[in-house]
Amino acid sequence: MLAALNSIVAAGASIAAGAATPAPAAGQAAAPAPFAVLLTDAVGEVSQLESQAEAAAHALMTGTGVDVHQAMIAGEKASMAFELALAVRNKAVAAYQQVIGMQF
Repeated sequence: MLAALNSIVAAGASIAAGAATPAPAAGQAAAPAPFAVLLTDAVGEVSQLESQAEAAAHALMTGTGVDVHQAMIAGEKASMAFELALAVRNKAVAAYQQVIGMQF
């Protein structure tokens, strides 16, 4: 998820700086992924981490061989990923509201 968010930030910085997209060299990707794809991937990763944390907690409660530390780590990973996604969403909403408030 961190890689996807770093890609989003890098894409936003190049757009804000007015950088033109250079032609891709041989062996490189044609174009960066659209913002919607990056955001969908990041949300999917958050969902996957939450599922893993839920499974670890369930396994811990049923006593099927999951260590307490593993369950806690999985829960914290999911919590931190959710908080990061929420912060990105809040920044995107704030940026959208700022653009909407501009007068031309």
